[in-house]
Amino acid sequence: MNLTIENILLVGSLLLFISLVAGKTSYKFGVPTLILFLAIGMLAGSDGVGGIHFDNPQMAQFIGIVSLNFILFSGGLDTNWNYVKPILKEGLALSTLGVLLTALSLGTFVWSITNFTIYESMLLGSIVSSTDAAAVFSILRSKNLALKTNLRPTLELESGSNDPMAYVLTIAFLTLVINQDQSLVSVIPLFLQQMILGAALGFGFGKLSKIIINKIKLDFEGLYPVLVIALMFITFSATDFVGGNGFLAIYICAVYLGNQDLIHKKTILKMYDGLAWLMQIVLFLTLGLLVFPKQIIPYVGIGLLISIFLILVARPVGVFISLLFFKMPTRRRFYISWVGLRGAVPIVFATYPLLAGIDKADMIFNIVFFISVTSVLIQGTTLSVVAKWLGVALPEQAKKLTATDLLLTENPKAEMKEISITPNCFAVDKKIVELGFPKNAIIAMIIRNDSYITPNGATKIEADDTLIVLADKRDVFDDVYKTLQITL
Repeated sequence: MNLTIENILLVGSLLLFISLVAGKTSYKFGVPTLILFLAIGMLAGSDGVGGIHFDNPQMAQFIGIVSLNFILFSGGLDTNWNYVKPILKEGLALSTLGVLLTALSLGTFVWSITNFTIYESMLLGSIVSSTDAAAVFSILRSKNLALKTNLRPTLELESGSNDPMAYVLTIAFLTLVINQDQSLVSVIPLFLQQMILGAALGFGFGKLSKIIINKIKLDFEGLYPVLVIALMFITFSATDFVGGNGFLAIYICAVYLGNQDLIHKKTILKMYDGLAWLMQIVLFLTLGLLVFPKQIIPYVGIGLLISIFLILVARPVGVFISLLFFKMPTRRRFYISWVGLRGAVPIVFATYPLLAGIDKADMIFNIVFFISVTSVLIQGTTLSVVAKWLGVALPEQAKKLTATDLLLTENPKAEMKEISITPNCFAVDKKIVELGFPKNAIIAMIIRNDSYITPNGATKIEADDTLIVLADKRDVFDDVYKTLQITL
């Protein structure tokens, strides 16, 4: 079936609905939702039951770039500077030197076992050299994985900031593949230009965006998230227009804005959280549609070999060498090596050789797709197990302390109370949306059977739950107790 204007909304909405419903139960079977979205796209494609013919790398690349804007910007907004600052040097080392070493070591391996030229091999290594922000953010947060010390912010900072480095390396080696007469030295100015302009303009646009958001007076609260979307795309496109790295710029801009006092900040954050998930689903569905499973089968053997080398050798080499000058227990270095998830970003970057029309573009794309799938399947499903095995996961008591401390850190002016729900309490078996909770108080977390749940309006309160409630003022808790019909 070919996509037309008449049926694209119907097909798109049905795929989105199926993805959401399927994703709701996927983790019960240990399958990351991102892989599920990808699989649904493949099943809907021309080689699957859906029969939708989609063979447009240019459109896929456009959707990928737009989606990455939202995913990286949302990740940046959620980045707490107080948690990132202590591990900033480690994160930057991983996202620059670590990416470079991973690309070089994997490229050397590909060159030694295939008939690729050295530049084609380095291009493949560069495409899969960065960890995927969408995969890392969604899997770590959906698994509610609590890690010791500053391990989690290190992983999230690396995944959010290393895509620009991989992008620059991809463009640099693609240029060398196309222009065989150029030397490696000739791309160094491009690298410096991309990184320096990207960082400088990202910070500059961040400061300018803060002024615009807080000074402009819009009539409706709902327009502020729209304003931020406009500022995000201006930051990316303007930086790219002058030769800087747009991905780096929007991430730095978002980190700056996320740690400033903004008008209607909660509304902006909530909207971006939803949009980031939407873009992840759309991106993985699109890439699933773009792939022809029959074309991947011939490359399963070589793809598996390269994927295993990446997971067990290239990634650890990049991590251990880049962290050589930092004090960190060996088991934490091993865990950082294991959380080297590849996802949609390498597949998006693999569309650049396709559009450039180089000889081995199709082969590179199919190998990269296979690497991304195996990475999320192998590493993404074992993050919790490996964390416990290496002893870097927090025990339950410490997890509770960390969670509550984090809530107070993110809401420094808020009052917090833990409220126990007895079996005969009015709120038992009721959804939060049905309680009529005071507007200036929220149930930020629920502790249930030693697990920690981030609730939403559809979450049901159960007997023996402990509600962690945040309120603007201490006297608001009187209204909370009245709502829950709890007598003090």
